[in-house]
Amino acid sequence: MENYERLIVLDGARNVRDLGGYPVGDGRQTRWRSLLRGDALHMLSEADIEALIAHGVTTVIDLRNPQEREREANPFMNDARVRYENVSLFSALAPVEMMAAQSIDFDMGDRYCHALDNCQLAIAKVLTTIARAPDGIVLFHCTAGKDRTGIIAALMLAHAGVDEATIIEDYALTGSIFAPVLAEFRARAIARGVPSDLADLILTSAPQSMARTLGYLAGQYGSAGTYFAQIGLGEAEIASLEQRLCS
Repeated sequence: MENYERLIVLDGARNVRDLGGYPVGDGRQTRWRSLLRGDALHMLSEADIEALIAHGVTTVIDLRNPQEREREANPFMNDARVRYENVSLFSALAPVEMMAAQSIDFDMGDRYCHALDNCQLAIAKVLTTIARAPDGIVLFHCTAGKDRTGIIAALMLAHAGVDEATIIEDYALTGSIFAPVLAEFRARAIARGVPSDLADLILTSAPQSMARTLGYLAGQYGSAGTYFAQIGLGEAEIASLEQRLCS
């Protein structure tokens, strides 16, 4: 049996990791080398790109907005070996600084819950792209690989039957794996006028943020599968999403 590493070591990205190997009951695990979550890819070297292709990446879903994509172009945009899709996941949401200013007890979990309610068209497009992806690995990413990427990863893992504690662990991994880069993001945010306490709040991967999101998903929609149906996915697509992570 092949031994897999969760973190894909690359020169130009620090938070590309596999969603395989998580228990789903009955002694089964989520499939390795089927779904990768990641941070921005614009700094990938040629060797990094070839390594991802060699791993089996055939689909790349870029969750960033057009301004981010224009500023830091995705190296897979024009790579004929890969199907590339850009879906601006948070385009229906107010800037996070504005959301935080409107609530004294703001938590990033609030933003994720807002996304579940208000970004359904974009989430449905991402999930449909995953469901219809060709054989091979689907890599979805944003800038830090924490918020937009974290929502899609959580939905996919929940739908596969991964327990809440494990999904929260997967989310929180960004805090340790990506810590040096998050420190750079914090410094840049403060330099452009974001208060330091707000920068800390926005950039943390606090377990309670994902716990709040999963609780909201269960309370408001019932399950990931029922959420998928409510936002417009068909039975075949919902089944395909489960098969993507479950052998």
